[in-house]
Amino acid sequence: MKKEQFLELCRSNPEEVYKLVAAMSETIVALKAQVEVLNDRVDTLNAEIKELKARLDKNSRNSNKPPSSDEFVKPKSQRKKSGKKTGGQKGHPGHTLKMSNNPDEIIFHRNKACSDCGFNLEQQTSEKVERRQVFDIPLPKVTVTEHVSESVCCPGCGLVNKGAFPEEVTQPVQYGKAVIAQLAYLSQYQLLPYNRIVELFSDLYALQISEGTIYNAIETVYETLDQVEEEIIGDLLESAVIHVDETGMRVEGKRKWLHVVSTATHTHYKWHQKRGSMATDEIGVLPQYEGTMVHDFWNSYYKYSCAHSLCNVHNIRELTGISELTGQKWPQEMIDLLLEIKERVDQLDSAEGLMSEELSAYKKRYAEIIDAGYQANPPPAKTKKRGRPKQGRTRNMLNRLHEHCHEVLAFMEGSPAIFDNNQAERDIRMVKVKQKISGVFRSAKGADMFCRIRSYISTARKNSCSAFTAISAALEGHPIVP
Repeated sequence: MKKEQFLELCRSNPEEVYKLVAAMSETIVALKAQVEVLNDRVDTLNAEIKELKARLDKNSRNSNKPPSSDEFVKPKSQRKKSGKKTGGQKGHPGHTLKMSNNPDEIIFHRNKACSDCGFNLEQQTSEKVERRQVFDIPLPKVTVTEHVSESVCCPGCGLVNKGAFPEEVTQPVQYGKAVIAQLAYLSQYQLLPYNRIVELFSDLYALQISEGTIYNAIETVYETLDQVEEEIIGDLLESAVIHVDETGMRVEGKRKWLHVVSTATHTHYKWHQKRGSMATDEIGVLPQYEGTMVHDFWNSYYKYSCAHSLCNVHNIRELTGISELTGQKWPQEMIDLLLEIKERVDQLDSAEGLMSEELSAYKKRYAEIIDAGYQANPPPAKTKKRGRPKQGRTRNMLNRLHEHCHEVLAFMEGSPAIFDNNQAERDIRMVKVKQKISGVFRSAKGADMFCRIRSYISTARKNSCSAFTAISAALEGHPIVP
C-alpha cells in the first residue's frame, strides 16, 4: 500500500486502519517470539557442534583416550628438544660384545705345510697368535633323568628296605622344574598363547606337550605365591606413596576391571567385576592405606581418607585439548606453570624442598590463572530444563583445578615422584598387551593366576631380578621378595 492510499484510508475508514495495525502488531510479536526460539535453537546447535568437534579432536595427546584409539597420524610429542645429537652421548659406556677370558672350546688353526715351498710346519713354533671368538647358543636338548628305587632285604631282621624317591618326584613320568618354569615364563611374562608355546617346545625341544600341561604348570607357580602376594600387599601399605589405576579387561567373554596398586619397587594386580569403590573395598588394599595415593581423578578413590595427589600428565593433556578447542591462553599458561614448578622441584635435593616464599609465589600464580579461566568462561545461563545446567569441558576442568588445587600441587610440597601417575600406567600397560597378543581370559581362575604371578614377576623385575630367575626361585621354595 502506497503512502497516499494509506492516508486516504485513515480519513475514510479509521476503524479498518486500527484493525490493520493491530494485526501487524500481533504478527510482529509472533515473529519476535519465533526469532527468540530460533536463536535458542541456534545456540543449542552451536553448543552441540562444539561438543561433537571436541569429541572428534580428542586423542591420546589432549585427553585421557588410550593411544590405541588414535587414528594413523604422526604423533606430536610433548617433549622439548634437548639440543643434543641423536644416538649415544659422549661418555656413554656402550654394550659392545667383548671377548671372554674363559671360552668353552678353543680350536687352533695352523697350516701343515708352507704354502710357497711345501716345507713341513707341524713342528715349528708359532711366531704370532690372533684370536677370534664366536658367541653361539647350542641347540637345546631335553635330558631325561631316571630315578630307580631299590629294595634291599635286611639279612639281620628280614625287613625289606625300599629306597625313597626325591620329594618332588611323585609320578612315574613327569616334567621337571625347569620345564614348568619355562612354561610359566613364556605364558605369564612373554605373553605367548598356549598354542604357540606348544609349537615352540615341539620345534626347539622335540617335546610334545599339551595345553593342559601349560595350564598345570601355571597353576603350580600360582599356588607357590600365595604368601608372597600377602607380603607384597604389606609392603605397599607401608609405602609413603602409592600409584593406583584401573582398566577394562575381558574375563569369560564379559567386561571386567583390573585394578593395580604399585610403587617403584612393588606391584599388585587384582581383577574384579566392578570398577568403583565396591571393588577396591573387596580387594582390601586401599581401605587400609594411610599414605599419599596418586590417581587420575577417579571419584571412587576420594572415598578413602588418605592423602591424595592428582596426575598432572592427565591434567596437561586435558588442558592441551581445551587450548586447541577454545584458543584461550590460560590453559597453556597453566601447563607452563606446572612444568616450571616440576623443573624447579627436580633441581632441589629431596631433603630440601621449596622455600615458603617460592611456594606462596607459585600458589598465587596458580590462583591468578584459575581466575583468568573463570573470567573467560562464565557460568552457563539457566534454562527451563530441570537440574543443573551442564558446565562443559572447560568449566569442569577449571572446577577441578580450583577445588582440588592441593592435590594438583601436592608434588610441590611433597615428593617429586607424585607429579604424575605414570608408574601405575606403565604397570597396567602389559595387561592390555597380554589381551592383544593372547586374547581374553577364558576362565576366572586364569585371570586370578595371571594377576598373582604377574604381580610377583613385576615386583621381582623392579628389584633387578629377571622374570625367569624369579619363577625358578619360587618353584624351589624361596621366592624373591624385597
